[in-house]
Amino acid sequence: MNKKEFYNVAVAGATGVVGQEMIEILAERGFPVDTLYAFASERSAGTSLSFAGRDILVEKLEDADFSNIDIVLGATSAALSRAYMPKAMKAGCIIVDNSSAFRMEEAVPLIVPEVNGHLISSHKGLIANPNCSTAQLVVALKPLHDAARLKRVMVTTFQSVSGTGKEAIEELLDQTKAILSFQEVKTRVYPQQIAFNCIVNWDCDPVSGDTEEEVKIIEETKKILGDPALKVSATTVRVPVFRSHGESVSIETESKLSINEARALLSDAPGITVFDDPSRKIYPTPLDTVGQDNVYVGRVREDRSTENGLHLWVVADNLRKGAALNAIQIAELLIA
Repeated sequence: MNKKEFYNVAVAGATGVVGQEMIEILAERGFPVDTLYAFASERSAGTSLSFAGRDILVEKLEDADFSNIDIVLGATSAALSRAYMPKAMKAGCIIVDNSSAFRMEEAVPLIVPEVNGHLISSHKGLIANPNCSTAQLVVALKPLHDAARLKRVMVTTFQSVSGTGKEAIEELLDQTKAILSFQEVKTRVYPQQIAFNCIVNWDCDPVSGDTEEEVKIIEETKKILGDPALKVSATTVRVPVFRSHGESVSIETESKLSINEARALLSDAPGITVFDDPSRKIYPTPLDTVGQDNVYVGRVREDRSTENGLHLWVVADNLRKGAALNAIQIAELLIA
């Protein structure tokens, strides 16, 4: 894109949890914003958001004028992205979209800057942000893949409710209060009670039985790592945690990596904090990672069931590296 001193930036879906996080991170990282536009649903239009000490009026996405905007950060649903992002592209904007709408389109780069940031120059006006669980996974896999070539990846996620949005956060809070007050538990967002429970979102493929979230992790991981032959399996679980996702990851590599070699590779890789000391019972938890930019890795162990296997415990703030931060890192690459 054309080099400027400052850029007009729009956040579509600005009042959602990811959109609000984007606005906070733009200010935190000193992104060179000239004018910030906040677009959201008709219900939120007319309200205001704070950005860098200024109040920003929220405008209706349906009426958005993209003609004066350089970069659009999309934090809407896939359906809304399909409806409005082409309009923004036609106006000359570059889109960084957080929805699943365009991720698997061949012409759309799916970017995690620490992993495949060099592909950003191939964009044609649209860049996709991966699923939150995929983003933290591939950051941890990249240095190991480069060093020893991954053959197989098996991941089980422990995903916080913030990945579903603001209403899911409220549902967990309301259900917890109800249970502790001996009142009736009501479900609105999830099909089953999430408080004090672990559930699967049953939007699944009728043939494979994989949920939509599991398919995203499988296909996006292969695309981002540039290895369509990589074997990936995923099981996704929603847990009663407000923020940050955990992942139990087992890998098999072509060549042997010792535990110490793996820790050293991870420690030297960008965007990773190794938080791993079994002798002192140190490992990352969701609470450790809230508000943190890095992906945390701990419990690096040998998988004794296979010749070249390792286990990892990977935790990251899903609203930051899993969504808003990754999008803004992509925007930073664009203007650089």
